[in-house]
Amino acid sequence: MNQDRYNAYRTMWLLVLFDLPRETKAARKAANSFRKKLIKDGFTRFQFSIYMRHCPSRENAKVHHKRVKNMLPKYGHICIFEITDKQFGMMELYHAREEIGVPKAAQQLELF
Repeated sequence: MNQDRYNAYRTMWLLVLFDLPRETKAARKAANSFRKKLIKDGFTRFQFSIYMRHCPSRENAKVHHKRVKNMLPKYGHICIFEITDKQFGMMELYHAREEIGVPKAAQQLELF
């Protein structure tokens, strides 16, 4: 089996989609805190309320999935899901009507 093809099915993308209330100062603070925690855990912004993180394995994706669950705010709607690198690569992205490429996996140093 081709090693690159194997990796495309083994490596994962973890996506977090959220719609959080921002009507009050406390709600805005909670929403900003959640977003900052995602960034601190290595997530990058994909769209306004969508953050993503490349994970080298399913096991690593599960670790970060659990971390996100532990930082969920008290209010709002949050969706967490995992897709393979192969599935992510099949995504079509457009800026207006012009097709743009799928983002490359960020080079991350994994210490543990």
